[in-house]
Amino acid sequence: MMKSKRKLLVILGPTAVGKTDYSIEAALKYDSPVISCDSRQIYKEMSIGTAVPDASQLAAVKHYFIHSHSVTQLYTAGKYEVEALELINRLFDEGHETLVMAGGSGFYVDALVNGLDDFPSADPELRNTLMGRLREEGVEALRLELKSLDPESYATIDIANGQRVVRALEVCLMTGRPFSSFKTSVVKKRDFEIEKIGLLRPRDILYDRINRRVLNMVDEGLVDEVRSLTQYRDLAALQTVGYKEIFDWFDFLDGKVSAEGWGPAAPGDGPVTSLERAVELIQRNTRRYAKRQLSYWGRDKEIRWMEI
Repeated sequence: MMKSKRKLLVILGPTAVGKTDYSIEAALKYDSPVISCDSRQIYKEMSIGTAVPDASQLAAVKHYFIHSHSVTQLYTAGKYEVEALELINRLFDEGHETLVMAGGSGFYVDALVNGLDDFPSADPELRNTLMGRLREEGVEALRLELKSLDPESYATIDIANGQRVVRALEVCLMTGRPFSSFKTSVVKKRDFEIEKIGLLRPRDILYDRINRRVLNMVDEGLVDEVRSLTQYRDLAALQTVGYKEIFDWFDFLDGKVSAEGWGPAAPGDGPVTSLERAVELIQRNTRRYAKRQLSYWGRDKEIRWMEI
């Protein structure tokens, strides 16, 4: 098979837009597996809050990078680039002509499509210091520091995600270079064609899907899932929407935050005094995340957008 026939179809879009069903249909059409490009669905301990494909969806086609790593492993876009590229080349060599990739993590998509500069290895001492600050001061203090050091990253990454903010700030402090500067090198040449399809829905419909998805997560046992991860709550993987809000509610129940106090992970929002309030914050923060995803991809002229 000639390499020129090889194509990677990248299906992207905001959270809850419908990427899973669309990618499965495409995978069945092209006799391809689905290669997930989601920075949270890779973690085997996280299922409900990350909206991994359900059992029937996973059974419909082979999926890669779903529950493939542990939250105890530090995972980065740079690692994803290496592992996903190795997988893609192997699948092409096995005879696939078109492969389907799906995900909402813009930085991971960029890593695979364009390549990244070699990021410095994490500095455990600096990482622990920043994670300690995240716990004590909240994400607001760290993202304001990131804003001063790297305005571009502040404007494009999910600044509600403590993990992303810590990693960006860590690179800035370690290298003296903006985190965003590692994405501006010459695009790496891939030996296969890449087509990017972006999925859209009217905003009111997308937001309604987000709100209902969060309610479904709670019905499916999100609270119990978060409780089972309490021992890992300080790890980078858990500093994310859907988990930190529930942890803040647990802090209130445990008396670590008073009703008059301020929840460190939700600056300006006040303490999370009930499950209902946690759900409201998850819904709001997820809507904000979807908006930032669209802003991130808005500059990419190679994406062919379609409304579904």
